[in-house]
Amino acid sequence: MKAAVLAALALILTASLIPAQAQTPAARTLTMSGQGEVRAAPDSVNLSAGVTSQGVTAAAALATNTTRMQGVFAALKKLGVADKDMQTSNFSVSPLMSDGGNNQAPRVTGYQVNNQVRVRLDDVSKLGAALDALVTAGANQMNGVDFTIKEPAPLLTQARGNAVADAKAKAETYAKAAGVNLGPILSISENEISSPRPMYAPMAMMAKAVPMAAGEESVTAQVSIVWEIH
Repeated sequence: MKAAVLAALALILTASLIPAQAQTPAARTLTMSGQGEVRAAPDSVNLSAGVTSQGVTAAAALATNTTRMQGVFAALKKLGVADKDMQTSNFSVSPLMSDGGNNQAPRVTGYQVNNQVRVRLDDVSKLGAALDALVTAGANQMNGVDFTIKEPAPLLTQARGNAVADAKAKAETYAKAAGVNLGPILSISENEISSPRPMYAPMAMMAKAVPMAAGEESVTAQVSIVWEIH
């Protein structure tokens, strides 16, 4: 019994002499976000145009619309627009109704046909001439002009580099002000990417009769970087 007690006391004494494992302190860090933006002139444009026509009968309205739309497609092909760059985006036939005044029930007075086509032009300088040609050919609906960049990937690469440089510059400023030094980068994450969006600015267009401004497109990237500081 005495021997067992002595053994237990020896174990307790031995354990008390072993130093506790040193805990590694958590690294001090500095987190900073950065944004990069690159602008460039657009090299492609999408537009929507079409014909709205009316007639006493649906057949009459459709016949008028078909003739004008054939002229629209012919004008586009004359400008060099390929078939793959033209796509019908909306087609509808709807009745025209009377207002039902004088206590009379509304009735069909005719029909309206809408036919819209989306067009992509790879040469932005042709936009003014294209709009002029479309109106001359019979298009009476213009529903939007969108400038874009066909290959935004190189711009995005530049924007990402600018975002990292922006974050690093800000981190160095804060570190100097706080009296610390930047250590190794612990992590980099991408927060947000913005695809090309219109940044309108005056820019002369080689237009025949319709003046247009293409402006610039903007690509942006945002990053968040974590540094160890010491």
